[in-house]
Amino acid sequence: QVQLVESGGGSVQARGSLRLSCAATEFTYSTWCMAWFRQAPGKEREGVAALDSDGSTSYVDSVKGRFTISKDSAKNTLYLQMHSLKPEDTVIYYCAADPTHRCWAHGMIAVQHKYWGQGTQVTVSS
Repeated sequence: QVQLVESGGGSVQARGSLRLSCAATEFTYSTWCMAWFRQAPGKEREGVAALDSDGSTSYVDSVKGRFTISKDSAKNTLYLQMHSLKPEDTVIYYCAADPTHRCWAHGMIAVQHKYWGQGTQVTVSS
């Protein structure tokens, strides 16, 4: 059973940086899509960044140039490096995985992903 466990959230001032981690257990697939989502209270879950098993990435416009998604295959851990954080980045972040399909055009659509982490809070103060 795949499990995703996020860490790295916390509080930071605006223009600061954080790195989120998502440790994946039992994730031994050769074709997959993994992604980071975020959700504010009362709003739908928003795709932030996606990483395909072929190494291609995609980002929502609001984080392009500030966030970087990557994966350490040896550690089976997905990362989201966040720079130049803004107060509007304050939400809960979730990692997600689809172990059977590549991202194609759907990597940042929540329903594509079968497995989810528990979420980690990021708070950016002005």
